[in-house]
Amino acid sequence: MFPTRPLGRTGMDLTAVGFGAWAIGGEWAFGWGPQDDAESIGAIRHAVESGLNWIDTAPAYGLGHSEEVVAEALGAFAESDRPYAFTKAGLVWDADLATHNRPEARPSRVGTPESLRREVEGSLRRLGTERIDLYQMHWPAEDGSTLEEYWGTFAQLRAEGKVRAIGLSNHSVGQLDAAEAIEHVDSLQPPLSALNRRAAHDVLPWCAAHDTGAIVYSPMQSGLLSGHWSALRSASLDPGDWRQKNPMFHGAELQAALGLVDQLRPIAESHHTSVGAVAIAWTLAFPGVTGAIVGARSSAQIDGWIAAAHLRLDEAELDAVASAIAACSLGHGPVRP
Repeated sequence: MFPTRPLGRTGMDLTAVGFGAWAIGGEWAFGWGPQDDAESIGAIRHAVESGLNWIDTAPAYGLGHSEEVVAEALGAFAESDRPYAFTKAGLVWDADLATHNRPEARPSRVGTPESLRREVEGSLRRLGTERIDLYQMHWPAEDGSTLEEYWGTFAQLRAEGKVRAIGLSNHSVGQLDAAEAIEHVDSLQPPLSALNRRAAHDVLPWCAAHDTGAIVYSPMQSGLLSGHWSALRSASLDPGDWRQKNPMFHGAELQAALGLVDQLRPIAESHHTSVGAVAIAWTLAFPGVTGAIVGARSSAQIDGWIAAAHLRLDEAELDAVASAIAACSLGHGPVRP
């Protein structure tokens, strides 16, 4: 069994890494290209059977498809053996466009109480559950809805028993302060990697100070820090893969990131593990971090990073990672926990 950490005050203890279900959603505006559902289901079941006890998904991932795949995968387990299932709200797509095979249509950031109530019912149905373990606002609303409106609705959903815990994703310290004044923020989901360190400067210290759990996403920077990336792989990305248009996966930024990976290899070799596991363990070393969401599209990918669930970097190794990050000159924020 893997060690666990408490998710704030929720009463849920999480393994240090959880399964991220973004990529298994398949094709949509921010998708990763075509994905085989059978392979996704096998990966989820492999993750659970290996000891991970939580899955993070969202209705936007594949316009509802990721949640449906998660539900099918978890149907093989007895209730007592199922992992926690976390999902989100606030990204709404045009159902007509999705129906007419337009997955590239971008979801809108909506926060009205009416929309959130429709969304939670949709997620409950797709996930095949009566209660969502953690319900998160995916992004701040952009439709004129106030934080007070959408966070107040989240609090009501918890009081009604539709969700067990409530959290925010991609919100700032100022927004966290405003939400906390209304109802305690059970968890926050910010991005964190050696190439994207801003959360370590502000929101993670906020979480630690407010007894709020933090589950960070993209700890391997969407595959760049896995140890298996290359310029050739960037050049051969599927046209439907959102990374194809991201500057970090091309040119000078890509070369700098690959240089950082080379500096992490000796640490990985000393632990007989992968560079990806080292990159994930680095995020887990920050105070306030409960766990890291790690995506996978196959069982083999899980085997490549699951050792991060129990990997602990010592002070000398953290110093070495800090030096490597500083040398690559990418990103902003602390280079060391």
